[in-house]
Amino acid sequence: MKEWIYTNSINLKFILISTIVVYIVIIVLTRMFGKRSFSKMSSFDFACTIAIGSVIASTLLSKSVPLFDGLFGLTCIFLLQAITAFLRRFDFFCKTVDNSPLLLMDKDKILWDNLKKAKVTESDLQGKLREANVIRISEIKAVVFESTGDISVLHSSVDEEIEDWLLEGVARK
Repeated sequence: MKEWIYTNSINLKFILISTIVVYIVIIVLTRMFGKRSFSKMSSFDFACTIAIGSVIASTLLSKSVPLFDGLFGLTCIFLLQAITAFLRRFDFFCKTVDNSPLLLMDKDKILWDNLKKAKVTESDLQGKLREANVIRISEIKAVVFESTGDISVLHSSVDEEIEDWLLEGVARK
C-alpha cells in the first residue's frame, strides 16, 4: 500500500529525465512532421493525438516501457500520420480513412434521418446553433456534421446562397 502512494527520489529523477527527453523529441518530431500531428482535421488525426498522449504517459510513468521504446513508438505514430496525410491526397485512400461530412440542416429544414445517422440529438443541434449565435432559424443556410465530429453552422442574416464549393463532398442523405 505504501508503494502505491509514495515514491523515491530515484524514480522521480528518472521521470524528470524521461520527461525532458520526451519533451525535446516531441518538439523535434512536431517541427519535422508539422502541427497537423496534433490537429483534429480528421478522425485519424484525432486518434493519433490520443495515441501520442498514451505513449507519452506510458513512457513517463510506467517502469515497463523503456525510454527508447517510447520514443520509437512516438516516431512511428508521427511517421504513420505523415504517410496517411500524404495518401489522403488520393480519393480511394481518403474514403477509407475519413468519414464523409453529413448535412444536418438544409436552410431551416432539419434532416431528421441524417441526425439519427450522425447520432446527434435535437438538443445537441440546438446547443450548436446557440453556440454559433444563431438567433433566427431563418438565418441558417446549412448545418454540417463534419468528418471530425464537429458541427459547423453556416448562417447569415443576408439572403444569399452558399457557394457550392463549401458544401462539396457533404452527403445530403
